[in-house]
Amino acid sequence: MSNKNSGGRGRSKNRSKASKGRGPAGKPRGKGRSGQRQKHNYKPIAAELMIHEAVPVKEVEYEAEKKFDDWDIHPRLKRAIEAAGWTYPTEIQEKAFEHIVALKDVMGIATTGTGKTGAFLIPIIDALLAEEQPFQTICLAPTRELALQIEQEFAMLTKKMKFSALSLIGGRNIKQDIKKLEWDYNLIVATPGRIKDLHGQGVVDLTKASVLILDEFDRMLDMGFQKDVTFLADQIGDRDQTLLFSATLDKTQQKLIDYFLKDPVKVQVSSGEASAEHINQTVQYVERDEKFGALIELLKNPEFKRTLVFAETKHRVKKIAKKLNQAGIAADEIHGNKSQNYRQKALAKFKQGKIKALCATDVAARGLDIDDITHVVNFEAPTDYDVYIHRVGRTGRAGRTGEAITFVEKE
Repeated sequence: MSNKNSGGRGRSKNRSKASKGRGPAGKPRGKGRSGQRQKHNYKPIAAELMIHEAVPVKEVEYEAEKKFDDWDIHPRLKRAIEAAGWTYPTEIQEKAFEHIVALKDVMGIATTGTGKTGAFLIPIIDALLAEEQPFQTICLAPTRELALQIEQEFAMLTKKMKFSALSLIGGRNIKQDIKKLEWDYNLIVATPGRIKDLHGQGVVDLTKASVLILDEFDRMLDMGFQKDVTFLADQIGDRDQTLLFSATLDKTQQKLIDYFLKDPVKVQVSSGEASAEHINQTVQYVERDEKFGALIELLKNPEFKRTLVFAETKHRVKKIAKKLNQAGIAADEIHGNKSQNYRQKALAKFKQGKIKALCATDVAARGLDIDDITHVVNFEAPTDYDVYIHRVGRTGRAGRTGEAITFVEKE
């Protein structure tokens, strides 16, 4: 792979933070034994057990000790954080920061919507600003949407800085990725399958990376990426630091976590299990042939400003979106049959308020960085409890309250 970038972005393993009084350079990572992940024991969902009538709202608030402006970080990063509209750090951001800048391996356990992306990007960018020779970070994410959001957040926090990021995801022209990889990047964020493919073609030099980030680790395992992630980590080899973030902590994953992390610091800002305790959850019993009418009536309510509607199949999602538009309710759809470009445009319209409802399969159940979703409607209840939790968790993010309604067909 040629290095056309004159900015000198290249390999900088075993970087030192002595200039800022931080921890020593990372030690080489040993090769442990990868534990075989046991089959997950999913709990079948039953409406009366899931939520019954309603779960009371529990306010979730975290008061940070200091504002970002009081942190010991580079002034340019402070200005970028201020421009992003962030004043106080979230709990995961505050608690993980000192360990990440000290080059500790970190295992962060926090539910989605708690600022996990900022938790690892802020210290990484601060270190880039402090280093004479910028280092490279590789971040693996389970979905294309999440990978793009990480890339976009990095771009937002490094605006007018000479740092670069590249996302490598499926659904794009791989020849364009190969062309882009003629340059070096400070951050490569990728889905495991795409970067493994590019590595196999000899166009990604994984040994350049000093830092490995595994985001939404539990989701990557659920999606069957264990072998790919282990392979990629092995190719990177010795590195200064590994950061692993997950919404849940499964004891059956411990051997695998031990394989990736060396003497990690555990930062846990929730119970470690998916939770929806700060979301108002209700069941609405409807006749099968009345479900579309019931959904339309809900969405006509002005309180339903930005609503995610979940269904189990691509065909059903398409049908729901079509019926909503026919009823005069602006809606769009995202699922596996839609191209990456289409899905990104639909998400952009949803974020901008150009559509009122986004209809989705569980491809959207994780990784969507949309903080102000007012409602989630399960047009069809999932058969798995964890899927339910992560669906309704799209609302009530970052400590806000939210509303989730699940349709249950009358018997």
